[in-house]
Amino acid sequence: MKLQHYLGGLEGLDAIEFEKRVFVEPWETRIFGIHVAMMGLSQHLSEALPQYPMAQVPTQFKSIWTWADLRKGAEAMNPFDYFRFRYYEKWLGGICGFFIQQGYVSQEELDKRTAIYLEKADAPMPAVQEPTIDDQVIEYLRSGDPAIRDVDYAPQFSVGQTVKVKDVPTTDHTRLPGYLRHQVGVVDKVYPGAYAYLCSTGADGLGAPMYVYRVRFNPQEIWAESEANSWVYADLFEVYVEAAGND
Repeated sequence: MKLQHYLGGLEGLDAIEFEKRVFVEPWETRIFGIHVAMMGLSQHLSEALPQYPMAQVPTQFKSIWTWADLRKGAEAMNPFDYFRFRYYEKWLGGICGFFIQQGYVSQEELDKRTAIYLEKADAPMPAVQEPTIDDQVIEYLRSGDPAIRDVDYAPQFSVGQTVKVKDVPTTDHTRLPGYLRHQVGVVDKVYPGAYAYLCSTGADGLGAPMYVYRVRFNPQEIWAESEANSWVYADLFEVYVEAAGND
């Protein structure tokens, strides 16, 4: 597992200076727009809730792209690059890598196009207008892609039950904080309905709809020198927990 998969909760990190601006450079707004358009044209939306008429949208984008795919792309970076680049620079790297991997553009084509704009930053962008595509992206922004699903089985755990967090293998992406692995907590809430994650995370186990639990932890048991007079709460997918006492 790479360090960028589970930064939260690590001790001894230097203080972080938070960037309060949403966008630091003008080009970052375009990267955000590209990502939104990719989500609005993602081919899984024909089976989402609500179902979108993707077969009628004249787009050449025939892949699945979600927030999770963006995160997977960023977390696949070399750790030195991950911590060297800013937020939207990671987005740019993840999106470019995805387009090359999926065959929409070659590395050579991308390098040539990049050279053009490095030489002349105000060179005109390709002019493409397709109202049907625009309408689909706008409708996606309005209606979204709700993750909650109905399943024909009951939650495995209930409120008040003691559970242990598994140490699941992580390859592409994870939603399990590293500092909670092997920790024991108490189920504080069972969220109604099952939640499908945005994409399959491989060995991590996410993808199919499953229940999510709010689990309460004692901070003194997580960090031995903690003096916090409160609880630590985490929302965890069912695949991440097991009944306490199981080894």
